[in-house]
Amino acid sequence: MKPSLEPNRRNAYLVAALASFITIAIIALPEQAFQASLDGLRLWWNIVFPALLPFFIASDTLMGLGVVHFIGALLEPLMKPLFGVPGVGAFALAMGLASGYPIGARITARLRREGLCSRVEAERLVSFTNTADPLFMVGAVAVGMFQLPGLGPILAASHYVSAILLGFLLKSYGESDKRRKTEEYRREESLLSRAAHELYTARSQDNRSFGQIFGDAVKDSVGTLLLVGGCIMIFSVVIRVLTVFHITDLLSAPLIAVLTPLGVPQDLVTSLVGGFFEITIGTEMASRATASIAQKAIAASAIIAWSGLSVFAQVASMLFGTDIRLTPYFFARIVHAVLAAIVTAIMLKIVPWAAQQTIAIPGLSSSPGFLATVSYSCTMLAKTAAIGASIMAALALLSKPRAFGFRVKK
Repeated sequence: MKPSLEPNRRNAYLVAALASFITIAIIALPEQAFQASLDGLRLWWNIVFPALLPFFIASDTLMGLGVVHFIGALLEPLMKPLFGVPGVGAFALAMGLASGYPIGARITARLRREGLCSRVEAERLVSFTNTADPLFMVGAVAVGMFQLPGLGPILAASHYVSAILLGFLLKSYGESDKRRKTEEYRREESLLSRAAHELYTARSQDNRSFGQIFGDAVKDSVGTLLLVGGCIMIFSVVIRVLTVFHITDLLSAPLIAVLTPLGVPQDLVTSLVGGFFEITIGTEMASRATASIAQKAIAASAIIAWSGLSVFAQVASMLFGTDIRLTPYFFARIVHAVLAAIVTAIMLKIVPWAAQQTIAIPGLSSSPGFLATVSYSCTMLAKTAAIGASIMAALALLSKPRAFGFRVKK
């Protein structure tokens, strides 16, 4: 009996076969491939590029200026007990919640490269900070696809609540980083003074001028977004090819056999398969399914949390060059999808009228254009900065009132 193929060799053969099949299919279906690629380009240019660019530039600039080190020192006493990650994780969490895929992965990779977190901490961090953005959930999904603006807050709240719950669960994953001792955070030096010292130290080590930091941020951000755009376009083509050859139908068959007897419509099951590959296609298919609003919203919430193989490819490209493993992220996506579906079902039970609300949401449309998306992203960035500054000031005040001139009565 011949020995089985080694895992690495088997994977190499499988990937080569799949790549060859996709290439041949593109050659055989040039018109279909071109149209799918064009659809992916429109999605990237109208939504993804303008939505992510301000956040990418801002995150790189703040890291170069040492602001992230300041945030890390200030929020370490909060992030460490709650999520088992360093304080700089708060920056990745805030930017990820406000901006969406894949900025959480990009910031986490940068933190790991600069030694601001261990490998285990980075794997925890990327698993719950790499989330969808509110513009996509409220504007594209709720308004554009479901035509139910009231559903937007439900989807967004479910997504973020389940992400935070996932962060709590991941605290027990792996071993804690032994390099940072808890005594370090019990020194007499005030929290604010220590944070300011961290900022100054980081800025001293990076001797670039502000102009150079900003220029590098713009250059690196645009390059990264070009890579993201390539992933979106190629996965649009792959999904179109799989649909034309009815491969998605074959993949749907086992799920249909299991879920249909449980009362799940067949076309809703098919949307889950589409969402397995690409988040936008899956949520759109779910919105058109012949099911109740609650069922469609739960399916869409699970698809958004899973994010799709297209986002997986983007995350893999962000983490390339680090020792952060993708396997924990993969299983975390499954858990996030299950949690998001459960939380969505609970919230729809509590506020069932939200799915029937027809009040228009200012500033958003079913298909936001380039300038509207840039405006919305900049507004979200400003709000994120304001909320973050308020939280940090409150934590610093609570941790060491004397740093602000207050006296504490004993």
